[in-house]
This record gives sequence, C-alpha cells and structure tokens, in this order.
Amino acid sequence: MKLLLDRVASPVGTMLVVTDGEALRALDFHDYEPRLHRLLRLHYGACALIPGDSLAAVRDGLGAYFAGELTALDRLPVRTGGTAFQRAVWAALRPIPAGTTTTYGKLALQLGKPAASRAVGMANGANPVAIVVPCHRVVGADSSLTGYGGGLPRKAWLLEHERRYASQAD
Repeated sequence: MKLLLDRVASPVGTMLVVTDGEALRALDFHDYEPRLHRLLRLHYGACALIPGDSLAAVRDGLGAYFAGELTALDRLPVRTGGTAFQRAVWAALRPIPAGTTTTYGKLALQLGKPAASRAVGMANGANPVAIVVPCHRVVGADSSLTGYGGGLPRKAWLLEHERRYASQAD
C-alpha cells in the first residue's frame, strides 16, 4: 500500500497528514511520528509513505478548524483500519460535539458494552486520526484529563480552543 505523507503547520505543532488520495488515513503530531508509523503498520501492514500534498479538503478543513470553524472536520472522508470494535469506538467519537466531553464509561454504555470502559480507552488510544476522530473529547470518570496520544497539554489546548469557539457560536 502506498500512502501520501504531508506536513501541515498548526497552532499545536506540525501535523503529519496521511492520505490515500481519496480519504484521510492518519493524522498525528510531528513529535509522535514513531507512533504514527507503528499505528500504520498495525492497521495496514507494510505500507510506503511517499512525500506529497494532502487532499485540499484535509488542508482546508484543518485550517478552518483551527480558525474556529469547529464543524469543518466533520465533513472529511476518513478510512481507517483497526478491528471492528476499534472502528465502532472511533465512529462513536465523531458525533461528540466540539467543546463537550464524554467519558470512557459513557462510550462503553453507548456501544452496549457497559463493562468495556478499559477496552474503549485502549481503542481510543489506538485512534490513528487525531482531532478529526476527536479522542481528545474523552475524559476520565471524574472529568479529569486523562491520557492523550498527543500529550495532555495538547488535549487541554484543543478542548479550550473548542470551548472558546463553541461559546461564541451560542
């Protein structure tokens, strides 16, 4: 499999954008590039990353999101690997409104697996498409910020960014 790798500047650091020419396959932070390669191997096996421009829709969507258009990423086509359970968790993440959070336990209940909050957390951590599949919107049962593949400072920044613009839309 051949995938295109682009690097896009953002307020939270350079983003690594991986596409297949039609859909977003992975999105991660530049300082987590080894994790990106590991997730790509897990999800797709052997794949070659070729430097290239990402889809205009992805570039434009990221730019609009960071400029405050919080729904801009909702329209992006995403195609991921992963297990059926992981894909179900990731699908449940996309409708979480920007500026709000949920918990691992609530996601597990929503998926009909109330005892699976730990598995939901593991699937959340294996999400290859940061921000677009908004795993940063999941917090601990006590509403504390818990693990995030891009680091807790980024998670806090993303949530604050969304809350600021969501409150302006009200």
